[in-house]
Amino acid sequence: MKKILSTIAVSAILSASLCADMTKVEIGAGAWAQTPSGTANYNAGAGVTGTNTFDETKDTSPYAWMLVKHPIPVLPNIRLEYVSIHATGKASGSWGGLAIPITAKSVLDIKEYDIIPYYNLLDNTFWTTVDLGLDIKVVNSDYKVEPNGVFTGYEDTYTAPIPLVYARVRVEIPSTNIGIESDAKYVTTGSSTLYDVRAKVDYTFDISPVVQPALELGYRAQKIKIDESDSDVKTDMDFSGFYAGLMLRF
Repeated sequence: MKKILSTIAVSAILSASLCADMTKVEIGAGAWAQTPSGTANYNAGAGVTGTNTFDETKDTSPYAWMLVKHPIPVLPNIRLEYVSIHATGKASGSWGGLAIPITAKSVLDIKEYDIIPYYNLLDNTFWTTVDLGLDIKVVNSDYKVEPNGVFTGYEDTYTAPIPLVYARVRVEIPSTNIGIESDAKYVTTGSSTLYDVRAKVDYTFDISPVVQPALELGYRAQKIKIDESDSDVKTDMDFSGFYAGLMLRF
């Protein structure tokens, strides 16, 4: 996480320095108090036919983001995001040819990296900004079933890029430093759906004309539903909760 924040901070400073009069840069970082729910069913062959159910225990995970807006109309702006998700649950069934006696504890760690090129349809026109673009969400998941009795445990790692439609709407409240914003990433195909939706309010401290700090508070909800006949894993997972963080505007 420290490397990610350092990279974002250095990139923002360099961008602001090189294009101070032409480029707008924003960075942010904070924590997401998300609660997982749902199930995942594995049927991957080699004796793997198991079911995972989440504990619905709240976990606080870090996030970070950066956006760069430039004045060249034909080129898209860019937004980069990172978030990690940690969830525990209970696994049952057969994993690698060994059946779990009753249930065993499971741990799911997900890291998401979003690369979002987007265009401004409105750019603070009557205090309103509308963005539309494409999100390439790279999902890296590590799943573990811990040993239980004669069961020796199971581990699986999966990484995949997923394209989603991206849209964002922001309204600046006139005569205040308050902004209201919502964005959504969405894709559906067949019986599978993935979305990532946020809504927030932020307050910018008008301290310096060069760097303006801000606070953000919002709510985020994700769904990962995979229900394809040829898939080794079928999931119906939800992660949702409030988040809060700090921002810098250049």
